[in-house]
Amino acid sequence: MTAATPPLSSSIPSQAQARARPGLSGADLGLYAIVVFAWSTSWIALKWQLGVVAPEVSIVWRFAVASAIMFAWAAASGARLAYPLAAHARFALLGLLIFGCNFLCFYYGGLSTPSGLLAVVFSTASLFNLLLAWPLLGQRIEPRVAAGAALGLGGVLLMFAPRLFGAAFDASAALGFSFCVLGTLLFCSGNMLSTAIQRSGIGVIPAAAWGMLYGAVALALFAAARGDAFAIEATPRYLAGLFWLAVVSSVAAFAAYLTLLGRIGAARAGYSTVMFPVFALLISTALEGYQWTWPAILGLVLALAGNLLVLRR
Repeated sequence: MTAATPPLSSSIPSQAQARARPGLSGADLGLYAIVVFAWSTSWIALKWQLGVVAPEVSIVWRFAVASAIMFAWAAASGARLAYPLAAHARFALLGLLIFGCNFLCFYYGGLSTPSGLLAVVFSTASLFNLLLAWPLLGQRIEPRVAAGAALGLGGVLLMFAPRLFGAAFDASAALGFSFCVLGTLLFCSGNMLSTAIQRSGIGVIPAAAWGMLYGAVALALFAAARGDAFAIEATPRYLAGLFWLAVVSSVAAFAAYLTLLGRIGAARAGYSTVMFPVFALLISTALEGYQWTWPAILGLVLALAGNLLVLRR
């Protein structure tokens, strides 16, 4: 790590510095790649978690483990971990928005919503981040970034078109869709809060550690209210999935993503939510024999073109 490359726990650069920066550095692109890789592979580990343990409980274990790793990381790096009550209120809200309610909304939305629609809805985080960051954070909307986000969303829609238009969209699916939209809005609201926390001088790692802990506690209370059993399936498949989701899809991905919010802004960081469904389909091609159609190929081209618009210098 060079002196010119701030660490993960660094605070957000000022708006003037952000405007002066010519483009993404190698560190920014590396963080972006970590996010896309970690989230595009998470569906494999999620499948390994299904069956015996209630999904809410599996999410509790995921963020409990991730939080412990984050606290160890923060302690090893000498980061401050003791904060006043006002900061803990923000950490708790961050946990509810990103690590708690967001996941619950998508879980319940996914029960009655086509899987392709889940990917399309969450991809709108790139636009929601763009729109929310303008009034809340003072980050102006760049036409190039907006055009790239629109291209990417159109590409994801084309790629998942067979799953979307081949499924019935009844009242149950409409309710599931509403849950997914709410989950995306909660995730993006958490993005804005994370940026504000970083601007106050609190590092990404301690904030994420506390946020994950509060999110895990909230989910545990929810699971207890439902009467779920706090069990762990002691099989290599389940434990491997838990390890991957906690370490790669949570610790690595969220540390990289929340850092990107501070380094390159919410709009460009949010485009990773467009790219990870694209790479998930590429992985599915190799592992599950996904068959590409011409609309899907066109969608891939649009998503990649949007990526170039959003990330180019």
